[in-house]
Amino acid sequence: MELPLASAEQMRELDRLAAQKFNLPVLQLMENAGQAVASEAAAYIKNVLKRQVGGAPIAVCCGRGANGGDGLVAARILREMGAKVHVVICPSKKETAYPQSVSASLERAKAAGVEVSQAGPEAALGKILEQSVLILDALLGTGSSGKPAGAIHHMIQEITKSKKPVLAVDIPSGLHPDTGYHSGVYVTAAVTLTLGLPKRGLLAPHARKYVGALKVLDIGYPPALVAQLFAPK
Repeated sequence: MELPLASAEQMRELDRLAAQKFNLPVLQLMENAGQAVASEAAAYIKNVLKRQVGGAPIAVCCGRGANGGDGLVAARILREMGAKVHVVICPSKKETAYPQSVSASLERAKAAGVEVSQAGPEAALGKILEQSVLILDALLGTGSSGKPAGAIHHMIQEITKSKKPVLAVDIPSGLHPDTGYHSGVYVTAAVTLTLGLPKRGLLAPHARKYVGALKVLDIGYPPALVAQLFAPK
């Protein structure tokens, strides 16, 4: 089946129905996504960077939401493959903790031996990125809107400054998933690993230089649900 192009709203509905009708919870989708991303990252290290995954220093930049959770799962699995993984995660906002799925993935990553720092001056993000051979951008996904600000803005600037190859998880942070436009603060990816279905904005001609090579990763959405949601009205 040819995959339909999805909007951010359609992806939210897909997640909701996957949990409601197919008993596929957010945490399982996050685990599936992280495993698929880790597998692609390992292949990139071997085939493009021409080095072993074991001992390879990888930086994973994580946001506060589900996209960050996907990155945390990928970080854990890459650590289990023998890579030297350092996660830099945005601090949770004062009034709200991380979502439960993100907190659970964070604890599992720490237990697996992933080094974790919170974004901030003390994290020395520039140095972490400089010492890495690959960066995973798991800062912002399809749920984000508006110009990246605060810690996310700073992390995007540091990623750009590093000039290291970036694999974007779902979408390059700062790119609008529906239009492919940005507000001036964005990540340029070598490869974008989009999850489940291709997002409309990623295929816009003006977005190509930010998206890089586009790969769609299967994360376990039931084909029957996809067919139902995208059936011609």
